Amino acid sequence: MTECTATRLSFEGVGRRRVEADFSGGQVSSDGGVLVLREADLRIGLTERLAECFVDHRDDDLIEHSVKELIAQRVYGLALGYEDLNDHDLLSRDPLLATMVGKKDPQGEHRRCRKDRGLGAASASTLGRIERTKPDANSATRYDKVVCDFDRLRSKFVQALIDSFEHPPERLVLDVDPTDIKLHGNQEQRFFHGHYHHYCYLPMYLFCGDYPLSVKLRPSNIDGSLGVVQFVAPVVEQIRDAFPNVHLILRADSGFCREELMAWCEAHGVDYVLGMARNSRLNEAISMQLEQARREHLQTGRSARRFRNFRYRTLKTWSRARRVVGKAEYMDKGANPRFVVTSLSAREYEKRYLYEELYCARGEMENRIKEQLDLFADRASCHNFRGNEIRLWWSMAAHLLVVTIRRDALSGTVLEKAQAPTLRTRLFKIGAVVSVSVRRVYVRLSSAFPLQHLLALVLQRLQLPRPAS
Repeated sequence: MTECTATRLSFEGVGRRRVEADFSGGQVSSDGGVLVLREADLRIGLTERLAECFVDHRDDDLIEHSVKELIAQRVYGLALGYEDLNDHDLLSRDPLLATMVGKKDPQGEHRRCRKDRGLGAASASTLGRIERTKPDANSATRYDKVVCDFDRLRSKFVQALIDSFEHPPERLVLDVDPTDIKLHGNQEQRFFHGHYHHYCYLPMYLFCGDYPLSVKLRPSNIDGSLGVVQFVAPVVEQIRDAFPNVHLILRADSGFCREELMAWCEAHGVDYVLGMARNSRLNEAISMQLEQARREHLQTGRSARRFRNFRYRTLKTWSRARRVVGKAEYMDKGANPRFVVTSLSAREYEKRYLYEELYCARGEMENRIKEQLDLFADRASCHNFRGNEIRLWWSMAAHLLVVTIRRDALSGTVLEKAQAPTLRTRLFKIGAVVSVSVRRVYVRLSSAFPLQHLLALVLQRLQLPRPAS
């Protein structure tokens, strides 16, 4: 039988040795890798920038946790695997996390209220005030009065992409895509979606490579492309202000093949490659190529592809004829025709390259959205819609820290392509004994940590100055 007392835990022995434990180890954190997250944050000034996007109407004399500290605690927590606000009721006792978010009293010895002493960081209720604040809150509001400016948030993420270039890029490809967030409660603007077969939100994401640029939370009772021009336009404008000569290409699936978006791109010098839903006219346009692919498949037993360029215009919705690339593919399961519409010229972008290399590369967008979910972007458990949108931005911020670590510190290492969950388990979750004195916070990392040399290299690289852009 396992014997448990207040001072000792006894477990089944191993051979002749007894296995015992107690709670005398001192202040031990399981998240020693938060040191890495803070260095990545300092490298790009992320939480400092994000704090500028909030208007704080609280009384200065009563503030114990600044907006920057609250943001850092929430974002670091997501990267470390703490998905819910409730987790921070225990995390607030971790002196290492409190130190990393900037607390000068990481053990909470001098907190104003006696009940808060021993809590170096913010509690769940304090962190949640940002998510609960209404847009019209002011200094007269009783509790929740830290107001978020979503437009400024977006601009900070776009600026992070701009700052990542040492020299102006020649071409940037922007990927836009929606996804679903399943809902389990009675959240505001909750609707059932027939395609996903559950109640959900339908957020829209914008990425450039693996860099997160923008996100917009939307209810699910809408067309998936609704509001895409208003979503993309300010990002394009900000990038163009920084890089006037950059060639921009917008890439999306057939859900965004709409006249409004294509006409806007053509009017603003943005090229596009968009998927198209199949119909009888499109299928007829590549019927000869599809027959050729079928014959090749019968001869070789392997899937066969043919491509065709042609001009196409819908009967009612398009304002003009546009270039379409049709893929005529035949496989064991039969015909598999696919189509994309593009503003790119056939002279510069050959039809096979445009489809296989340029358009199909948008599949990587799915990995970026999956990484958002790995950073708990699907935890839309706030009752109010605005609070759930702020949570999406927290996950975007955690993702940007992960991207910074991968790009600036992990290139050429065994973890250079690691996703957020892998980095969390192999690099962030490190046992650490924390000693706090008047002069320093000393962190003793686990001697058994297997990636000690890699961690040292990561910290060294993150502390190097970034090349001037």
